[in-house]
Amino acid sequence: MIKVKYDVCVIGSGPAGYSAAMRSYDFGNDVVIVEGAELGGAGINNGALTSKTFWELSNNYATAVRTDRGYRATGVNVNYSKVKDSVCQAAKEKQYQLLSQIETFSKKPNSTRSITLIKGWAKFKNNQIVVVTKKDGEKLEIEAKNFVVATGSTPREHPFLKTDKKFIINSDHISLLDEFPRRILIIGAGVIGCEFATIFANFGQTQVHLLDSQNRVIPFEDDDVSEYVNKNLSDMGVVHHKATLREVRKEGTHCDVVLDYDDGHTEVIDVNVVLISIGRVPNTQNIGLENTNVKLNSRGMLEVDNECRVDKNIYAAGDISGNMALVNIAETEGRFAAKAIESKIEHPLCYHNISTIMFFKPEISAIGLNEKECQAQNISYKVITYHHSIISRAIAMRDTDGFFKLIVTNEDNPLILGMRAGGQQAAVSIVFIATIMNNHTRINDIMKTVHPHPSISEGIQECLRILKGKSIMKPEAFPKQIKFKVWERP
Repeated sequence: MIKVKYDVCVIGSGPAGYSAAMRSYDFGNDVVIVEGAELGGAGINNGALTSKTFWELSNNYATAVRTDRGYRATGVNVNYSKVKDSVCQAAKEKQYQLLSQIETFSKKPNSTRSITLIKGWAKFKNNQIVVVTKKDGEKLEIEAKNFVVATGSTPREHPFLKTDKKFIINSDHISLLDEFPRRILIIGAGVIGCEFATIFANFGQTQVHLLDSQNRVIPFEDDDVSEYVNKNLSDMGVVHHKATLREVRKEGTHCDVVLDYDDGHTEVIDVNVVLISIGRVPNTQNIGLENTNVKLNSRGMLEVDNECRVDKNIYAAGDISGNMALVNIAETEGRFAAKAIESKIEHPLCYHNISTIMFFKPEISAIGLNEKECQAQNISYKVITYHHSIISRAIAMRDTDGFFKLIVTNEDNPLILGMRAGGQQAAVSIVFIATIMNNHTRINDIMKTVHPHPSISEGIQECLRILKGKSIMKPEAFPKQIKFKVWERP
């Protein structure tokens, strides 16, 4: 068996693993990345990049077929195979960027640091060694001073419904479909389920059914935000609230689905495809954790400390560490783990002000606390909701379906606690608020910033002005478009 030594061994090349490897390289280490599947992990393949490429294409198609803007495009059609090709090309484009960088920093004569990619499956032999099994069966023993486990996650299996990659699928199998399903049932009304419901509905080739066991989609958000998403999804398809899946019967070319509702009635629908979207589980199996002192918590995640460490020289980052399964969090943790290895931590990891984006119709971005969380923590607050229909840029774009919801502390010169943004440029707008929150800047200082005109972010500017009683558009004149509320802790 061939034996090699490195300073840092990273298991997994997804967002967490790749960022950990590059930061470790920055610190002068010889780094090896071990990847058993595809370079880039789920962040590029069957995950964030591919699904968002799919979403962008669906959005473009939905815009192209609109007829309410004074023009009509003719001969517009869509081919699922060509859409898949475009999505695949996006993944390959990013994948080869990662590979090009690895080759750029591969081991060179007289170099004290390098990046090496080894394709194969790693399994811990002990705290200093992993054995890598390549696809051809060859085994390689890697010894390293430190390890970063970044093996990611896979779609959670349904308790009684097994995937067959044809009629019953999960998000990993979208690329296996040969054509747009005529009818699809999506089980799970979380972020991923709602995103795929939006994608298929946008293309207009599929009748979408979304199964929601609760009374509203994305229930972790405030009721008004959840209802906003729910209404738009309902306009595009069918949302089955408070329903439970009893049975799926395969009937040759379709499936009969039996749904039981809380009120006692039962409904049977026929669909061509059932997409299971009920969360993800960490990839902890078959990596030899039993040969180390690494422990799993009650949720099957690795028990990490405040430096992403799971054992004396083993660190973990990304989905496997038990925090939100988001690419930006995985990258942040990967970079943090690399710094922890070098004992260069200056500030602890903070998850409070990490912004997120949900690709619905329209997109939703979020940062910080929502009202539910403020009330649960007994934080008094003021909240402004400002609709896009009175923002000049949105009017000019002929796309006024959106809002800003800004939550601040209940004081004369408040701090921002959180924001939710829906509609055009939601993700771009949230970055402005993220910077303010991370610098603990108060409203009086923020108001010195003059936003460009016309811009969507002028809606944020008006929210701030309303808090000070200085807005151009007044809540009294637009009670439906501008809502203001104060909540005092009991």
